[in-house]
Amino acid sequence: MNDTDESVPQVEQKPQRSPAEWISFGIALSILTAIVGLVIYQWFTQKERPPVLSVTSESEIRQASGQFYVPFTVTNTGGQTAELVQVIAELRINGEVEEDGEQHIDFLASGETEEGAFIFSRNPREGELMMRVASYKLP
Repeated sequence: MNDTDESVPQVEQKPQRSPAEWISFGIALSILTAIVGLVIYQWFTQKERPPVLSVTSESEIRQASGQFYVPFTVTNTGGQTAELVQVIAELRINGEVEEDGEQHIDFLASGETEEGAFIFSRNPREGELMMRVASYKLP
């Protein structure tokens, strides 16, 4: 036995990283940095814009079982989310409201679109159909 072999501590060497590992690490680090940067950028530049709601009825009115179905689309082009969006439709014939309807949409995020339909017993083509967003609530 040799005393020099026992007195020298053995240093365990860590394996060196391969170029592929360094490249993968660099790509992952760049993606993470980009995501964090975009979140911070949006946080500082985002302005609290209120919801901007619009209702349209571009689809064809269909008739089934003596009732008239009027499809509509509600879109939120504003910045904030709207809750409890109330859509109202009125069918006026000869200047008088003959029928009306009301729809509620629970949740409408920014840029989101929801569809629905109003059902009337009279033909909406016989009069003037008015649709509008009547109210909403901020979350």
